[in-house]
Amino acid sequence: MTSITSVELNYLVFRYLQESGFTHSAFTLGYEAGINKCTIDGSLVPPGALITFVQKGLQYLEMEANLSNNDAEMDEDFSFLQPLDIITKDVNQLRQMVKEKRKNIQKDRNKDRDKDKDKDKVVEREHEGERGRIREKERTEKEKEREKEREKEREKEREKEREKAESNKEREKQPEELAYRDMVLDQEDKDVARHEENGTLAGPEPMDIATTSTLASQDACEIHSSEVTILEGHTSEVCACAWSPTGSLLASGSGDSTARIWTISDGLFKSGGKNSPLNVLVLKHVKGRTNEKSKDVTTLDWNGEGTLLATGSYDGQARIWTTTGDLRTTLSKHKGPIFSLKWNKKGDYLLTGSCDKTAIVWDVKAEEWKQQFEFHTGPTLDVDWRNNVSFATSSTDHMIYVCKIGESRPIKTFAGHQGEVNCVKWDPTGSLLASCSDDITAKIWCMKQDKYVHDLREHSKEIYAIRWSPTGPGTNNPNQQLVLASASFDSTVKLWDVEQGKLLYSLNGHRDPVYSVAFSPNGEYLASGSLDKSMHVWSLKEGKIVKTYTGNGGIFEVCWNKEGDKIAACFANNTLCVLDFRM
Repeated sequence: MTSITSVELNYLVFRYLQESGFTHSAFTLGYEAGINKCTIDGSLVPPGALITFVQKGLQYLEMEANLSNNDAEMDEDFSFLQPLDIITKDVNQLRQMVKEKRKNIQKDRNKDRDKDKDKDKVVEREHEGERGRIREKERTEKEKEREKEREKEREKEREKEREKAESNKEREKQPEELAYRDMVLDQEDKDVARHEENGTLAGPEPMDIATTSTLASQDACEIHSSEVTILEGHTSEVCACAWSPTGSLLASGSGDSTARIWTISDGLFKSGGKNSPLNVLVLKHVKGRTNEKSKDVTTLDWNGEGTLLATGSYDGQARIWTTTGDLRTTLSKHKGPIFSLKWNKKGDYLLTGSCDKTAIVWDVKAEEWKQQFEFHTGPTLDVDWRNNVSFATSSTDHMIYVCKIGESRPIKTFAGHQGEVNCVKWDPTGSLLASCSDDITAKIWCMKQDKYVHDLREHSKEIYAIRWSPTGPGTNNPNQQLVLASASFDSTVKLWDVEQGKLLYSLNGHRDPVYSVAFSPNGEYLASGSLDKSMHVWSLKEGKIVKTYTGNGGIFEVCWNKEGDKIAACFANNTLCVLDFRM
């Protein structure tokens, strides 16, 4: 490339000064540089020639600075440089500037990408919440349809009773021998029908507790109002309740964005009814007005010492409260509603499962999250500790994972359910894990094998809840048999022999889906709560209902206090009730 001469450069500067109006400077430069003596034809030089050449020179340096080497192609973003930098710095310095600019651009892009991810998560969270509401709406619609079907069945039964009454009148007119023969035939038809309904015509069958004969005597088991205390104060459905493991405190969580701690004393039952003076603490999850749906209290759990209450909310936050109603800690990391939370036995960790598909272990003393477990592909529905450092999680993705603090992958994966896994519970020794699902089965798993140990298939509709009895090894009742209870939308509760994987009893006293079951501390009684507004207490020794209470709304949860002399139930009509249970 031919270099520009000093004469040519002087002429370009001379023209620039003339064109810019610097006439004196141009005259001085022209005289000293002898511009009038040069051979350059001024008519061939376009206006602004110097500026054009300087600009092209800057562009050349800028291009050179953006190239990583002489032969490279620019496959990265082009970085524009300031003219002053190009004039005052060499190429190596300019290249370093370009490199720094690209780093900053990449950082900004990463930030924008993270913002987009957060936006996507927010949208996904909204979609998950919407899907949850749609799922709940679908279930509600299904229940309405089921109720219509049940009403039709009841009408058929009433029609049969009327026909039977008419038939009995006719029989009374017949001779004794014919009447006796009809009675025998009628009883045989009943037996055949019952066997056909149970799907078997021969062989031993599980005991059906609370069939027609025992149901007929339920009126005698109805709990007197003097044995019931109604707790009022919530302004929306009460979906969770739990007794303190050490005292007379009862916690409740509601859709009104509050939890409450009630002090329940024996004196309450002496006055009875709902107007008894109560000592209650209101734990507000939102400032100002309540009933904000994003703050629904969805789950709660006491620590082992009964000194702290943890609550999970629809806003994705877990909160820890003292027994005096003070908010001690707010734990924020989940990006969706919290569906379940549990303290470990030691009380140093809190475990939460969320709609954001993750589970988090929180260090309570440090008031921060210790580890987040992101294995599920659907919302996490339930969590349960195996011991102080390992636990199980279940999800709408049909999977169950056993995780351990400090491990980056699950230490065990259980696959086998064909529907949403609603609940997981470890047995008292932590050796067996029970699960229940919308696929109408409950399963029992152990850590020694991948496939389930038992597949329990006697229910006819979705199974919503399971509980282990406080009996057998590792309990205060080691000489009694370990039993698993399952509650289903088919309106029954079933008790299972976990060693054999067989049905022991079917408790058939409810008319609508059963949402909750709870064993008494001594393992001799079982309480069940249903959407039919009734709570039954079953004697597992006698095989019958010994107490029953009917409220004014569907029951979401039932629980016993540590002494076993009180049972709490929470209702859809914004109330709780506490039953005095003394046999």
